Amino acid sequence: MKKDDFKQFDLTPLNSYQLGKIVLSAILDIRRAKGNGKYPVKIRITYLKQQVYYFCMDLSMSDYSRMHGTVKDAKLLEDKNLIEAKFEQIKDIAKDIENRFGFSFDMLNRRLKRGTEDSIINAFNYRVDELENEGSIATAQWYACAKNSIIKFGGKNLKYASITPDWLKKYQAQLVKEKKKDTTISINMRALRAIMNDGLQDGIISQAQYPFRRHKREKDKYQIPKGTGKEIALSEEELLDVFDHEIPPEQEKWRDLFVFSYFCNGINIGDLLRLRYENITGNNIQWMRKKTATTDPKKEKIQAVIKPDMEEIIQLYGNADKSPDNYIFPYLKPGLSPADERKIIVEVIHQINKTMKKIGKELGYNVPITSYVARHSFAEVNRAKGTKLYNISKYLGHKNLKTTEGYLGRLKPDELSKDAENMQGRRKNHLTQTKSA
Repeated sequence: MKKDDFKQFDLTPLNSYQLGKIVLSAILDIRRAKGNGKYPVKIRITYLKQQVYYFCMDLSMSDYSRMHGTVKDAKLLEDKNLIEAKFEQIKDIAKDIENRFGFSFDMLNRRLKRGTEDSIINAFNYRVDELENEGSIATAQWYACAKNSIIKFGGKNLKYASITPDWLKKYQAQLVKEKKKDTTISINMRALRAIMNDGLQDGIISQAQYPFRRHKREKDKYQIPKGTGKEIALSEEELLDVFDHEIPPEQEKWRDLFVFSYFCNGINIGDLLRLRYENITGNNIQWMRKKTATTDPKKEKIQAVIKPDMEEIIQLYGNADKSPDNYIFPYLKPGLSPADERKIIVEVIHQINKTMKKIGKELGYNVPITSYVARHSFAEVNRAKGTKLYNISKYLGHKNLKTTEGYLGRLKPDELSKDAENMQGRRKNHLTQTKSA
């Protein structure tokens, strides 16, 4: 269509609004026609010389022009109402952000992506989608499970304002009635608290509406119960018995991954399988926890000394090609989707847990030995040997000691080596000389 042909249509904005330096307009973007000959209707926001567009629908110039007058066509009237509703939604959110915090496109985008601004379930859906796109599949599943539990109790139309201390107490009582453990209750409540924190940050709720207790003096607010959990750490003597216990050769590789995890600072299996040869520098191995890398990419890497047991396991089961970008253990491969990567990790964990539980049962232990026992045992054995609590926290990659980190500083190399020497090796060298199938 030639530019002269545009003159026969009314292409002025359908709606306009200005608040300070913020200008909103509902326009037909005629810069480029789509394959069907239509053009996109967009809500344009101009702020500090920056323009951002939010898509509504596609319309022909003729239909857009007809919307400026009295609309009698039912379909065209429906489309016009949808455009006006979108415009009003963005306008109201922009006004609220400007009045509460000062306008920013980042906050506007977050509010819009969550859909209905006061919907708890929409906020959960947004968080799950965000985590899945980041590849944090396990955390996404955690939020999805919490969401389903909350829907079961409060329904799909639950609003932010509905989450009061009294509501939370009733929800907890329902979970107790369903015989949920304290740990499960704590997990669900922490997921809900994270969503409420977002609502507070985005101005959806006020400080007075925030229902969770943050200070001891807030006695009228809700306190999340602490998960009691189970004693799942093994002593060093018990671990050595586990390491030496006779099992079929085809199961040894699963135990040896458990052994590697224990000596490698209790590294979780997902992070273990993501290790590449480039993570090895001399006699040390360094890595970032997957869940930390996505939220705090500048956080200090975790360090571990490569003990002889770890070196033997790498020789037995590691990839023969030791190129820096190659995975140390041959389970993951480049190009996998986060979902496929997660499936492989879950399967490896299943095989480890199956083998380790069998060993624990044969040894008569009351604690079911799973991959996570390696992590808890690493912490407990180090504590028993007098390793500084701060150092243990650094070895595990915990992030809840930021204040302490601020004045204690980084780990010293001599401390790392000294603490690694405290970790006793195996009594017997049970490793097979050839790889198990």
